[in-house]
Parts: sequence; C-alpha cells; structure tokens
Amino acid sequence: MRHCLRLDMRFHTAHTAGEMIERIDGDVTALSDFFSQFSVRVLGGMLLLGGILVLLWLENPWIGLALTGFTALQLLVLLRLRSLGVPATKLERENSAQLFGFIEERLAGIEDLRANGGGPHAMHRFGAVIRTFFFGTRRAWLLQSVVWLSSFGLFIVGIGVTLGASIALMTRGIITIGTGYMVFQYMLMLQNPVEQISRQLQELQKAAASIGRVQQLFAERSTLPAGRGRPLPAGALGVVFDAVSFAYHPGTPILQGIDLRLAPGQVLGLLGRTGSGKTSLTRLLFRLYDVDEGSVRLGGVDTRDADLEALRARVGLVTQEVQLFQASVRDNLTFFDPAVDDARLRFVLEELGMGDWLASLPNGLDAVLTAAGGNLSAGEAQLLAFARVFLKDPGLVILDEPSSRLDPATEQRLAQALTRLLQGRTAIIVAHRLETVERVDAVLVLDDGRVAEFGPRERLAREPGSHYARLLRAGHDLDALEPHEEFA
Repeated sequence: MRHCLRLDMRFHTAHTAGEMIERIDGDVTALSDFFSQFSVRVLGGMLLLGGILVLLWLENPWIGLALTGFTALQLLVLLRLRSLGVPATKLERENSAQLFGFIEERLAGIEDLRANGGGPHAMHRFGAVIRTFFFGTRRAWLLQSVVWLSSFGLFIVGIGVTLGASIALMTRGIITIGTGYMVFQYMLMLQNPVEQISRQLQELQKAAASIGRVQQLFAERSTLPAGRGRPLPAGALGVVFDAVSFAYHPGTPILQGIDLRLAPGQVLGLLGRTGSGKTSLTRLLFRLYDVDEGSVRLGGVDTRDADLEALRARVGLVTQEVQLFQASVRDNLTFFDPAVDDARLRFVLEELGMGDWLASLPNGLDAVLTAAGGNLSAGEAQLLAFARVFLKDPGLVILDEPSSRLDPATEQRLAQALTRLLQGRTAIIVAHRLETVERVDAVLVLDDGRVAEFGPRERLAREPGSHYARLLRAGHDLDALEPHEEFA
C-alpha cells in the first residue's frame, strides 16, 4: 500500500482502482494464506510419509524399497507439474482485477447510471466481464487440478500393484497374510500425506503467480526523481513558469512555452476553455508530474529540487468535487491526524462562518459524515474544504472554481470565506465564469496550451482589444463557447 501511494500519477491513471485492490489485497491475501499453512502441512505430511516408509523398510526391505520408489515417483511427477498452473493463475488474477475495477467504477457512478437509465447497459457489460472471469478461473482450476489428478492416478496404480504383489508373496509363503494386510493399509495411509503435499503444491502455484505480480508491482518506480531537499521559504510563495512545455503522452503537447511570473501574495485568475491546459498547469505546481521542458519554481526553488512532501505541504487545493470520508468531522478536517487540537478546529470553523453549523451537529466534531457527503450541502462541503486548507496554512492556494455549482446566496457566503482564506497567501483561481476573477490581481488566458494573454486584470479590462475585455463584453460562460470563439 505504501509503495502504491508513492508511485506517480502516470502509474495511477494507467491502472484502475479495482486493479489496485486486487493487487494490494488479493495477491497479498493469497500469499498470507499460503505461508500460514504451507510449512506446517508439508512438514506434517513429510514426517508421516517418512514414518510409514521407515516401518515398511523394517518389516521387509524389498517392500520398503518398492514403496519408497513409488513415493519418489509420485513426488517427482508433482514437482514437474507444479508450475503448470502458474500462467493460468496469473491470468485468473488479472481477470479478477478487471472485475473489481468494473464494479468499482459502476458503483462510483451509480447516480449518473440511474439518472440516465444506464442500469441495463451496465448489467450487460457486467455479464461480459463476469464471463471472462468465469472462463479464466475455470481454465486455471483445470490446469491446477492436473497435479491432483496425476497424483490420484498414480496412487490408484500403486494400490493395484501393491495388492497384486502382496497376494503373490502370500501365495508363495514369503509373507504372512498379516504382513500383506499391513502393507496394504500402509499403502492406503500414504495417500493422505501425498495428497496433502499435492494440495500445498497447488497453493504454491497460486502463490507463485501472486509473488510474480507483487514483484512486478514492486518493480514499478516513480518517474519523479527525489529532489535535493531544498526548503521552501516561509509565507506567501511566488510562482514562476519559465518556458514550460508538458505532455501526458509523447507527441501530444498539453502546455507549450508557458511563461508566468506571479509575485508572493498576488491572486491570479486562470481562464480558458475546457482542455486548454488549466488543470494540467496546476498539477505541475504540486509536482504530480514533471515538466518536459523549462522549469517551475515556488518561492525561487525549482519544484524538482524541493522535498516532495514538504512542497505539497505548502500548496493547498480546493476543487469543485470535495473528497469526504466515512469518518468524523474531525478526521475529515485533519485527514486523520490526531495531533491537531480541537480548539484550533473550532477556531477555523468559526473563522469561516461554520460555527452555527458545528453547534447544530449532535456530536460536534465527532459527528460522522458520509463518504459521498450525503448529509452535507454543496456549500458546507466546500467550506469544509476551505477549512482543510486553513489548517494546512499553505503559501500557495489553488482553487478550481469551487463555487461554480452553488446558488447565489451560498456563493456569497463562500466568497466571504474565500476572502479570509486568501489573506497573506498567493492564489491561483481556475475560473469557468468571468465573475470569479473579479477579485484577482492578474489574469492568464490559456488557449490550446499556450499563453494567449497575461497581465494585470484592471489593465486588460480597460484595453478594448484584449482577450479578457472581449470576454467581458461577450459575457459568456467560457465553457459554453465554441473552440477559439473567445479569441476570434
């Protein structure tokens, strides 16, 4: 789990949450089951097997030699066949990961599925996924059962040979009927330890497949090299983008030649159509990705030189979608950090105008919130996100249009909290509506990953030919415009 959390976003965007659940829980559980039983059962089986063979040797060396040879043949066959089911078991695990991923995605989007009548289609797709899982599991089981069937077949042959040999020896007077019965009973007793070892070898096949997948996961490395640990300065952080170019996939640039300088304490309004690169630009500030060309500096420190955890501790983020946990108000605010004092939590909530809301909760800070925020309004959820940033006390705050889906009254309440939040901090507000940037100091307009315009907001608003002034005259919602219409 720790290793997965340390991998960069390129890895996580290429793997579904369901696949990660299967890797972290499914493969490791298979290994824990194997290691908790293998040594005890195999050791017990080997001791019983050895004891039976020793007694047979003491009774009659020729019988002991014959059954020892038979046992060795069985174990040799088992060892030769034990790796047969590993590829199929690995495929079974991969199919299981796809199944978990499908279920996770559909449950996460259940509201949209219901609202748009997508239930029948989801079940149709589920049928295809579960069929793939079923046939893959069946194939793995059949290949794994080859080990058991081989062992059982050899054992049947062994019983027949032992019984025939015992009858032949008794008729010649070489052994007594009691000895013949004892040999036959010991032959039957050999079945239990051999089958026990056989079952454990099947579990070994599963474990081998799980070990391979776990090793493959551990072989993954973050593409973000560790920085040199340069500290960021205290207080508001200046932001510099110096000829930055970036692409998620080679040959498909998202940002090209971005130059930006934002002084500490300034507020920047970031405008542009959906897909223009606004979110990608903010991701670079958290160093979720590294730039392909140029550099990004916070407080004069290149993000690639700063300690990654320290850097992210100095940058706060508020988005439209607030991630809440099935936990108390306290844990949702502190991200489960018990070191944060309750008095500080109450002070922050009072500062943001949520004192009455907290007082209305029956258990105060111990009140449990649902994971989807079902017992909160959209405005309350956004204010909780603001409170998280307050507690973090960052030098740079990034706001991804947190009020775009709120009613005017709630938006006004949020605006007051926002004013308090931005005091003494540098901020970048990703705007989808022009009203949002009325409080900013500077405006950056992105168009197809390039800087279309950058400058002080008031100056750009006064220049009739500026992109920002044209947008003000048009009075449009940016995302409602046709591509490049705002810059025509």
